Formats: sequence, C-alpha cells, structure tokens
Amino acid sequence: MAKRSLQASAGGIRKAKQAFRRKGWTQEYLAGEVGLETRQAIWKFFTGKAVDRQVFNEICLVLGLDPEEIAQQSPDTSMSLETIIENTSDIDTLVRKARFAHYEKIQAQCETLHLLDISRPINLDDLYVEVDFFEEITSKRWLDMTKLQRLNSHNFDRFNLANFNQKRIPALEAVTKYSKLIVFGKAGSGKTTTLQSIAVYCNQGKFKSEHLPIFINLKKFAEINNDSNQIILSKYIYQEFNEYGISESEITSIFSHGKALILLDALDELTDAQSEKIIREICKFSEKFYKNTIILTCRLAAQQYYFKGFAEVEIADFSKSQIATFVDKWFVAAVKNSLWEGKAKASEFMKKLELPENQQILELATTPILLNLTCLVFQFLGDFPALRSELYKQALELLLVRWDEARGIKRDEVYRNLSLLNKIKLLCRLAATTFTQRDYFFPKTKIQLLIAEYLHQLPHALTDREALEINSTAVLQAIEAQHGLLLEQGRGIYSFSHLTFQEYLTAREIVTVENSQNLQKFVTHVGEKHWREVFLLAAEMMQPADELLLLMKQQIDNLIISNYKLQKFMIWLGEKTSSMKVSYYPASVRAFYFTLALPPDYSLAYNQTLALSLDSRLAGKLAVDLALDMALVHALTVSLRMTTDLFSQRLSAITVALDLHHLLQARSELEQSLQNLHGELPSPQESRIALKGWWQENGETWTGKLRNLIIRDRQIGHDWQFDENDLQKLQEYWNANKVLLDCLNNASNVTSATIKCIEKNLLLVNHH
Repeated sequence: MAKRSLQASAGGIRKAKQAFRRKGWTQEYLAGEVGLETRQAIWKFFTGKAVDRQVFNEICLVLGLDPEEIAQQSPDTSMSLETIIENTSDIDTLVRKARFAHYEKIQAQCETLHLLDISRPINLDDLYVEVDFFEEITSKRWLDMTKLQRLNSHNFDRFNLANFNQKRIPALEAVTKYSKLIVFGKAGSGKTTTLQSIAVYCNQGKFKSEHLPIFINLKKFAEINNDSNQIILSKYIYQEFNEYGISESEITSIFSHGKALILLDALDELTDAQSEKIIREICKFSEKFYKNTIILTCRLAAQQYYFKGFAEVEIADFSKSQIATFVDKWFVAAVKNSLWEGKAKASEFMKKLELPENQQILELATTPILLNLTCLVFQFLGDFPALRSELYKQALELLLVRWDEARGIKRDEVYRNLSLLNKIKLLCRLAATTFTQRDYFFPKTKIQLLIAEYLHQLPHALTDREALEINSTAVLQAIEAQHGLLLEQGRGIYSFSHLTFQEYLTAREIVTVENSQNLQKFVTHVGEKHWREVFLLAAEMMQPADELLLLMKQQIDNLIISNYKLQKFMIWLGEKTSSMKVSYYPASVRAFYFTLALPPDYSLAYNQTLALSLDSRLAGKLAVDLALDMALVHALTVSLRMTTDLFSQRLSAITVALDLHHLLQARSELEQSLQNLHGELPSPQESRIALKGWWQENGETWTGKLRNLIIRDRQIGHDWQFDENDLQKLQEYWNANKVLLDCLNNASNVTSATIKCIEKNLLLVNHH
C-alpha cells in the first residue's frame, strides 16, 4: 500500500532547489502554481519534511522533476515491514527495521534547535554549521611560559589568541576516525548541536547509514533513574525501543555486531551525586558493547574522569568562514526575514564585523552562543550597539546565569555559595590585576592566589589557609567549567576565554572602584596602545566621565613636560598653528602640522587620520597655506633623501617639487628665493659623472639653504634632532590624544564645559 505522504531526500532537495532557483520564483508563487493557499507545504518540501503525496508530485511536476528521483527512499520502499520482521536474523535488515521504527523519534529529538531569545524552534539544517575539533586538548598542551610572556609583550592576533599551533579536523572526519570519542567544549561552543547533527545525519542516511542512531540526554537519563539503586544504560535503551516494537534481544544483537551509534550528551550537567554512577555505567556499557561507536559531550574542566579507549577532542572556536556561514543562515532562519532580506542583512553584518574598530566583537563571535547574541542585537538595532559595554554586559550575563538557567541546570559546588555580584566582582578583580601586569596568560598558582585573597576578604570568610586554597581551586574549576570565562590554555597556564572580556571586566573594576587615587593610577596608562579599549569602555560606563577625561588630558600633558626637546616642539606647534588664518578647527590644524613636522621616514609622518577625524574638510582641497607648507616639506624631503648615485636620475624630482607657482602668487619674495635655488641646480643635460660630482660637492649646502629658507619664511622644516626615545614619546603622546578624543566621543555623560575644554586644548600642552 502506497504511503500517504512523501518527503524529499537530501539529494532530491538539492535538485529541487536548483530547479526552483532557475525558475526565479518565490515560495508563495510556487504555492500558487501548485494550487495551494499558503506556502507551508512548499517550505516543508524544501526542508525535507513529509508532504501529502499528491502535493509532493504536483510540486515536482511544476518544477520539471521526476518525483521518484526526488523522494526519499525510506526503509520500507524496498520491502514491507512484514518482510523486515520475517528476516531479523540478518543484521543489516535488523538495523534497517530498528532505524525505520525509531526514525521519527530521532527527528523529533534532534532536528530542531532552541536559541535563547528566539521564540520559535529552528530546523537544524537551516542553521547548523559543521564545527571543527582540535585533536589535542588545549589544557593538556605543554606550553613554554617564557614564549607566552614574549607574546604578551608584542602585538598578537587577538582573534585567535589561544589557538596557536592547533590543528583542526572537521567533526564528521573525527567521528569516522575514532569509534570512541569524548567531545569537550566551553559553554555555548555547540556541543549539543553537534551531537544532534550527527544523530540527524545518521538517521537520514547521510552518515554511518548502516548504524542505528541513539541520542540520550544524560541529565534526563539520570533524573529518570534518580530513585533507582542500579542504573543500567542498556536497560534504558531496551525500554525505549520496546515502545516501538523492537525487542531487547534485537537491540542486543545490534549492539553485539557494533551497529549502534550512541550519542550521550552533556556529561557536565549531572550533579556530583549522579555523575559517579552514570560514568561507571557508561564505562561498563562501553566495555561490554565495545564494537559500537560512542560519543560523549562534556564542558571543558567539568570532569576529570578517564574513559578507557576513548579519544578526546575539543570543539574549536569558529573560524571567520564559519562565522560568515552561520550569519548567512541566521538572518534567514532565526528571524522573519525573506531570503533576499536575510542575505542582505548578513552581508551588512559581516562587512561591519570585519572593520578594525569591531575586532573585539569579532573575537566574541568565535563562540556560537555569543555570535547568536550579536546577531540578535544587530537585527534589532540595525548595527552594533554604540555602547559596546552593553553588549559585553549581556554576553557576560548570558554565560554567568542565563545559559544554565535556560537548560534547568543547578550547580552544586562551593562556587554556588557566591552571589552573582560577588562572582562578577571576583572576575573584575582577576581581570584588572592580570591586565595591569600585562598578563594575558598567567600561571594557575597566581590565579588561585588572587581568588584566595578575594575569598578571604568576604564576610564570614575562612581563615584557614589550606581550606582557602581548596576553595580557590574549586572556584577556578567552576569558572572554567560553568561559564568558560577562564580557560586552561596549557598545563597550569590560564587566560580569559576572550581578551575582550578581560578588557571589559578591567574597565568595570575601574568604574566600580571609582576614586581619585584609582583614576590617577589608571590614567598613567593612557599612552599605552593595549589599554585603548579599556579607556573607551570606562568612559562609556562612567557616570559622569568628566573627572576621568580631565585627568587623562592632564596625564597626556605630563608625557611632554619632562622632555625639553618635546616641550620646544610643542611650543613651536602652538605658535605656528595660532598664526594660521584658516577656517578649520584649531585642533585639526595642530594635528596636521604635528605629523608634517616629523622626520620623513617616521611612521607618523604625513599621517592625517587624527586631523581628518577632527575636521573632515581637510580631506577636500586644502587651504593655500597648508597646501604650500605640505609642498615645501615634500621638496625638502626629496632633497634629504637624495644620494649622489641617484641625483642624475632624480634631478627632475627636485625641479618638479620646487615648481610651486600656483601656490605662490601672493608671495613673490618666497617665489623668487625658490627660483634662485632652482637656478643653482645644474642642467639635466650634463653628463651623469658631472651631475654626480655636483651633488657630492654641493648637495648638502643646497639642501641647507632650502631648509633655512622655509624655516625663515614659513616656520617649518626644523631639524628637531629627535632620538628614538623622543620619537617613542611622541608616538605615545599621539596615541593618547587619539584615545582621549575617542573617549570624548564615546562617553555618554559629559558636561559641555569639559567637552569645550578638551576640544580647545587638544594637542596643546598646559603647564600645571
């Protein structure tokens, strides 16, 4: 008897989608062509769900497809259920029988996802992105602390801070490679979703199609057996299959032949009382039915148990391409966007995510649960939030509280006795202490000591050192296992899971413990590049931010005051720019001349980013005075870089650089002086040897005359004779002013008086 409904196979869906794209229709239009009032059946067809046989055939015919080629060949197409039952002695037939009986149960268990703050379930295929595994557990690596300290001192790829030298392997490849597998991962890394996907792929015949998939949530398994003295995994499985007409002996036969794919989810969600019994039973089952494929999932650091014969892998953070794939799917599947709207939104999201100013958000997006949060925020705001601290606050709350709450998990360690406020305060203390010491990686002993110090300060704290040490170890393990905010990156070496969290928590500590003494200490870091994000976040969160901004300005001035050469340079900068009669904002003119006056081979020379951010009009046609000074400095630079060997080839470059008639119409004296200097140059018609000799004998004197001329006439071109230390201080000063300006723009609560004061005095040194 023919089935009343049909569903498309994975290959059939691909063919149908290709035909649908060629037509260029919408699902609504296709529904109309088939004679349906809504597109619900069309959506079911394209997602592999069962559709009425007549409707299925109509859809295929309208798309020009053969229904038999598109339909999934379910276990009963080659033989009737009665035939299967008659041939249970054949193991392959028996597996097909069990798969057929259990098919809908696995689909119901695993084919949908429930995302936080998304009100409806989402089809797994519509969102899942295959993850990669590390074949070496991060916490078990032997890492050289000396090398890590060197990494601390230099720029590094914050996107991939912890995963250096880690080889990735696709999840399904690992499952094929190892028949016994424990999959570790931090909170929200996609452990359960990965296990669901493996179950569905197997169930649909796309992976290990000759095996019987069995998915078990260990928390649910433990709760069902809570009152039982003896927990038997095989008995639990027998009872489940008995409901579908599959006997205990048949399942035992499948186990004995190694034809089961057993997926055990969330070992870490068991209580201490449950876990010992469950783990012992898993080990017994694994030893008895050793031929089967068994996969366990567990949070990092949640368990220290050893499973004989099991390989250990760890879920890797998303790569940039995996982030892009997830985002592409999310904006169509998770919210009510049309396909076109979703793709457009996803494209906009990725473009903004990859901007340099959003690298902290990109770093968080490597964890699926935080990527989902970031997508949600972007969907509602149409952009990343102006106050990034709000996004980080939500991300922290998600990992600390909401993720466990949503799954109904209650933890039962020492850590649970800490209030949420104390947990956050502890994390802030750890972040601020390590970040101030520029420790992105730190020894376990150090972090335990900091935890013990914090616990000792709490009311009713233990005073016994040994008890404090035990508690600090338990707290550290809980932070890693429950929230993944601290991770063991190598044996005895820890870091925050994301540098973004370390920065945010450091800023939060500064804002929470706000007093003049702490702020004075804080602002001493204003010129240090790696503190930039902390300053931006602190300015965002501080209410009001006036004191912080004014102290930053004072500290920036102090960077210059102690150096006579730099003081002299800043006095010149003030005098030069105050004499300019231009319509630009004064601070932007100071920024323009600051970089113009630096040695030509220095990285900041001609860097006009700060000037442009202060006044965008500088990007257009420059005022004549500024254009003239830039051209004269360029001419001097060409001369200073000239060598004897190059002179014959580059003489024309000097000639062109001195051709400034269009800028000198009202400056006849300067024009005449430049013409005189041009007249001293030899004719380009002379021989190469003669030109070489001329520059060797006269080049230095000629360049000196040009420098003296522009110093006298335009007050530019000074040889400041900066050494490396001076240039480093100037770079620090420049960075600090950029941070101050960005903080001023970021701060949510600043008085107009403070804004005017800082804008007026930016790149001016006030002596205190």
